[in-house]
Amino acid sequence: MTGIDIDSWTVAGHSFTSRLIVGTGKYKDFAQNAAALEASGAEIVTVAVRRVNVSDPNAPMLTDFIDPKKVTYLPNTAGCFTADEAVRTLRLAREAGGWDLVKLEVLGEARTLYPDMRETLKATETLVAEGFKPMVYCVDDPIAAKQLEEAGAVAIMPLGAPIGSGLGIQNRVTIRLIVEGAGVPVLVDAGVGTASDAAVAMELGCDGVLMNTAIAEAKDPVRMARAMKQAVEAGRNAYLAGRMGRRMYADPSSPLAGLI
Repeated sequence: MTGIDIDSWTVAGHSFTSRLIVGTGKYKDFAQNAAALEASGAEIVTVAVRRVNVSDPNAPMLTDFIDPKKVTYLPNTAGCFTADEAVRTLRLAREAGGWDLVKLEVLGEARTLYPDMRETLKATETLVAEGFKPMVYCVDDPIAAKQLEEAGAVAIMPLGAPIGSGLGIQNRVTIRLIVEGAGVPVLVDAGVGTASDAAVAMELGCDGVLMNTAIAEAKDPVRMARAMKQAVEAGRNAYLAGRMGRRMYADPSSPLAGLI
């Protein structure tokens, strides 16, 4: 194997080779979700505790299609608007499945689904005190990111653009600053619309990318999942390779001197 082949990342003591994390919302059914997951090569899948059935045997269960023994489930607090609500949700997740590696998001309001950073920080501190290992959705702000890390977040997950918007990475400067200042993994969470967006996130030095709508709402989710896998790998390889410098003017590939 080459160095690229074994390139991996670690969060809270868990190591992964895929740098793509996919969600479980908006798919036609669990079967399509499972097929897209397989095509993506992702080893982590996010599960909205309040919306996805993982414990009621009388209804279709996600676990029948995506085996939690083969794929790491990452319970998240989608739809929570207060710290208390988010903490209660994750306590239920731990009781149901024993999960302590979790994704925290505390939303400020329904129109933009931007995170409420005051409530997010409060919830992070509570969860860490209770033994959880929270990967935290946040604004693309280097100061807020550092505060979350100091509070015990095991990964920082700044938005690229509003959830479900598909607008792509809107502020490359702040994402890059977060990456440079972080001592824990940084993953772009929200806003990816197509493969080039995922590649940009990885070229900025992020450890990974989380997405749901970009795959689930594609006309062909399975094919898009495969494209996202390739884009994340390409972006990571480009980052490791080190891009050429930007220049204001042309620089010829062949020498101009000594021409006939």
